[in-house]
Amino acid sequence: MKVKNKLRLGFGFLFIVVLFFGTVSIFYINEISNSAKVILKDNYETLNFAREMRMVLDENTLPLNTASQASFDRQLAKEENNITETGEQAAVKSLRTAFTVLQNTALPMEQQLQAEKNARRNLRKIEILNMQAIVRKNDQAQASVKKATLFLGLAGTFTFLVLFSFSVNFPGFISNPLNTLLEGIREIGRKNYSQRVHFEKQDEFAEVGRAFNDMAARLNEWENSNLSKIMSEKLRIETIIEQMHDAIIGINEKQEVLFINSAAKILLNLNEQSLAGKSVDAITKSNDLFSSIIKETKAGKPFKIVENGKDAYFQLEVREISVPNIEPNRSETISISHHSAGKVYVLRNITEFKERDEAKTNFIATISHELKTPISSMKLSLKLLADSRIGGLNPEQEQLVLHLNEDAERLLKITYELLDLSQVETGNIQLNFVPTRPEQIIEYAVKAISFEAEQKKVTIEQSVDLKLPNVQVDVEKTAWVMINFLSNALRYSPSGSKIIVQVSQKMQMVEFAVKDFGKGIDTQYLERLFDRYFQVPTDGQNKSGSGLGLAISKEFIAAQDGRIGVESEIGAGSRFYFQLPVMVA
Repeated sequence: MKVKNKLRLGFGFLFIVVLFFGTVSIFYINEISNSAKVILKDNYETLNFAREMRMVLDENTLPLNTASQASFDRQLAKEENNITETGEQAAVKSLRTAFTVLQNTALPMEQQLQAEKNARRNLRKIEILNMQAIVRKNDQAQASVKKATLFLGLAGTFTFLVLFSFSVNFPGFISNPLNTLLEGIREIGRKNYSQRVHFEKQDEFAEVGRAFNDMAARLNEWENSNLSKIMSEKLRIETIIEQMHDAIIGINEKQEVLFINSAAKILLNLNEQSLAGKSVDAITKSNDLFSSIIKETKAGKPFKIVENGKDAYFQLEVREISVPNIEPNRSETISISHHSAGKVYVLRNITEFKERDEAKTNFIATISHELKTPISSMKLSLKLLADSRIGGLNPEQEQLVLHLNEDAERLLKITYELLDLSQVETGNIQLNFVPTRPEQIIEYAVKAISFEAEQKKVTIEQSVDLKLPNVQVDVEKTAWVMINFLSNALRYSPSGSKIIVQVSQKMQMVEFAVKDFGKGIDTQYLERLFDRYFQVPTDGQNKSGSGLGLAISKEFIAAQDGRIGVESEIGAGSRFYFQLPVMVA
């Protein structure tokens, strides 16, 4: 029989037993409830009516007043509608006759007293009849309870025995095969691929057992056939790592050396033949370079190492070793699919690229320096050409001279920017720190750009806080950054608009900001504004620069321990700012 059919029969039998016991229980409980209802509803109400009528007679003297008669009549009417016992009807009629006499106040007192006695006698008779009925019905209810208790006890005992027998015997049909399978799976987990399970009955468990045995056989074949292949692959990978020119070090999660190739041993001056399995702490105690690599203090930035008497440059890359969580910790509530097995440290030799970068920087510096003189000469020639004392020019020639002068000015600016960039790239930024008032920097920058602003009819407003502290800066380079901000703001400001220059103190920093009301910069370009050679796409109305001004500005401010940034919104303009530390007294 199939397992699902066994489960259906088992749970169906349980359902029938529970249904039987529940039906019997409901039947007898309903009988007890009906008996209790009869006692409480019928007889108790009659006794309550009789008590109320007796209180009327006890608390009032004859003849009865109108209020007493009305109260007695209400209770008598209720009693007339609640006659339940044999003989109660006659007593109620006699009570009504006696009450009719009591209502006639014109009758002699003797007749009224006799009527009162008859009324009390009938009230007693009604009470006795209902009290006897309560006792009788209570006995019936007790008998029903005893009968129900007996039947429920027998049914409960039968149900308990059936369920107990079922709970003891039935789970074995399911748990025994499962336990056999569980033990087999545990053996497979211990890599005992010779484990087999056997089931005599032809059901789903027998099918699972056959599939389990087939899986174990295939695993046993895979283990035997792939072990040599795995060892071969391991040796091949170790050979590849050993022959790589980059220095490679592998550290496991226990801070032990997994592997280290010859290039790394030579570079780190590690003379031991075998370092695999050795503790990292033992190596770092005698090798500072190895220690700095493991601590990742040199990660991401090029650093120099003297190798064979020559300067060599390397860049450290650190990668996490993540492996499948094949044997999770059983004590953990949640097991992740992968866990860290250590790290791989790769020292890439970038000496060639560093030399090329230096050559590029030197070339740019040389070319820029050589271009300064001819461009300056061109500007002088253009200035002389525009002088009316030398000779007059027609309007077309004047326009050409004007355009040539603008292009020469732009070339000269790019040349100076390239020279500044070469200083930045070589790390040879020369700074002349002097105590300076922030207002002095603003005055210098605004003065330098004022003529161009007047030509474009753009107003420059200044918002400078009072009593600003001095800053220790290089005035020329800081003013250069402000001029660059103002030039960019002027370039993208419409004619007739304004530019606001703000200077304020932000805790221990002084903030310089330039706010324009141009079309703004799209959010997607904000993060790249200070990258070298990056230019925001234009609509053709504004000439773009070289893409170096903001990058050089960032380097100048960073060299002075400052911060630089931008805030912009399409349609609302842009706000470029930088912050410099307050001068310490």
